[in-house]
Amino acid sequence: MNRYLSFVFILVFFLGACSQKHSKKENAASIFDTNADTLILEGERHFKHLKQLTYGGDNAEAYWSFDDSRLVFQATNPKWGDQCDQIYYFNWQDDDIINNKPLLVSTGLGRTTCSYFLPGDSLIVYASTHAGDSNCPPKPEPRTDGKYVWPIYSDFDIYVADLKGNIIHQLTDEPGYDAEATVSPKGDKIVFTSIRTGDLELYTMNLDGSNVTQITDELGYDGGAFFSPDGSKLIFRASRPNTQETIQEYKQLLEEGLVKPTEMELFICNADGSGLRQLTDLGQANWCPFFHPSGEKVIFASNHTSQRGFPFNLYMINIDGTGMEQITTDGIFDAFPVFSNNGKYLVFSSNRNNGGTRDTNLFIAEWVD
Repeated sequence: MNRYLSFVFILVFFLGACSQKHSKKENAASIFDTNADTLILEGERHFKHLKQLTYGGDNAEAYWSFDDSRLVFQATNPKWGDQCDQIYYFNWQDDDIINNKPLLVSTGLGRTTCSYFLPGDSLIVYASTHAGDSNCPPKPEPRTDGKYVWPIYSDFDIYVADLKGNIIHQLTDEPGYDAEATVSPKGDKIVFTSIRTGDLELYTMNLDGSNVTQITDELGYDGGAFFSPDGSKLIFRASRPNTQETIQEYKQLLEEGLVKPTEMELFICNADGSGLRQLTDLGQANWCPFFHPSGEKVIFASNHTSQRGFPFNLYMINIDGTGMEQITTDGIFDAFPVFSNNGKYLVFSSNRNNGGTRDTNLFIAEWVD
């Protein structure tokens, strides 16, 4: 799922700073500062408190450690010397990531995306292009046909690193794109997207890279997959070209190492690929889905009500396709929602409170059902 890029005019993503320690917080009231409630917009009834974690740069795809104490994310911040997205992590309760640079996990070379903690919280899996080229790969040039596209960099492979940034294992070594890895809450499987068969499909593998199993096989881009809390299901975004024109367009872009993310819906299946069904039919771009802690709902970002491609807001829907509810009421961009394992918090990326810039920052909400 080129989860590593944002939609429309929104930039890539990345962070602003980490690691000044404070005294240990014991409850939600001490974690969220006195200005937290001013960041909540009218109608956002599921947010009891809301805290901004970064200020400046492009920050996105923040994912929880298994014990919920830390977040790992990708960020581009020129102040840190980043030419393009790199992977950082921090203790979200104790570290001042607005005023201090966080801890770098990736090599600082190439482009990275889609990081995730492994069980035990001492290792992180992420994708990187650094082995193919140490330079930041170029972004696609604006197209004469006006299409908004994502690059599918062929140098992306999936690696495991320790918290000091030492790569200890390379999980994929196939030609072409391998990325978008996330880990089952059960701690036994990784799901990822690969082009190894000539199309962008979902696969699962063991934590050591063994037992690679293809999950999807329909034409179109399948990506950004996450396991349900019990590990039994997968939720993901997909394009499904179904006319001669859209099929030809999809295949031509793929030959150029590109995909068009502006028409995607959510799909759900069992973890082995069985029981595949389409969950949404909203039109435009529906993406970055994540299971509610109950396993009975999915939160996601969508611009299906937008006239100009934005705003993107967060929505929640039952896994049977009923009961869709709007969660955020932002006028620009909210995306990448991820619930903590204990179900108490939601982290997401947003353009709110960015001083009129295009900065995308991380926010954390105390969640109320």
